[in-house]
Amino acid sequence: MKEQNIKQPNSRMCFICGMENPVGLHLHIYETEPGVVEAAYIAPEHFQGYPGVLHGGIVAAILDELSGRAHMGSDPNNPRFMFTGKLEIKYRKNVPIGKPLKIVGKAGKLRSKMAEAWAGIYDAETSELLAEANALHINVPEDQFDLSLLPQLGWKVYPD
Repeated sequence: MKEQNIKQPNSRMCFICGMENPVGLHLHIYETEPGVVEAAYIAPEHFQGYPGVLHGGIVAAILDELSGRAHMGSDPNNPRFMFTGKLEIKYRKNVPIGKPLKIVGKAGKLRSKMAEAWAGIYDAETSELLAEANALHINVPEDQFDLSLLPQLGWKVYPD
C-alpha cells in the first residue's frame, strides 16, 4: 500500500478485520482516496473450497466488507456503519489460495439512509478481475448502535 493511504480501523473480533479473531482474515483496509478502499491478502489453505480455490462464501464475505468500507470514511471517531441489504456477486474466475490478491471497494450512489457500492478481487500479479459484487448497504440505525462502545469493540487503527 502507498504511504499516503489512510488506514481504516480494525476491531477485535470481526471475521474480516478482527485482529484477535483466531479464525478471521485479519485484513488491513486502507482508504486510497475518498470513497475508495483497498486491501492486500493471501488466502491461507484452511479457507479453501475446492483444492487451491478460496471458498465462495469467503469471497462473498470479503466483497461484502470492502464494499461497505468504501462508505465508512477515514475518521475513526465517526465511522459510517452499515449493514448489507443486498449483495450481488459475479464469480468470474477461481480466486486462488496462497497467491497475492488485491481487493478494492468503491462507493457508489448515496441516498439518505442507504448507499450503493462495488467491490472486486483481483489477482495482484496479473490485475485480472476474479470476482466482483454490487451491494446496497443500509445505515445502522442510531438507536441500534452506540458509538461510545467503539473502544470496547477494539475499534482502532492497529499497526501493520
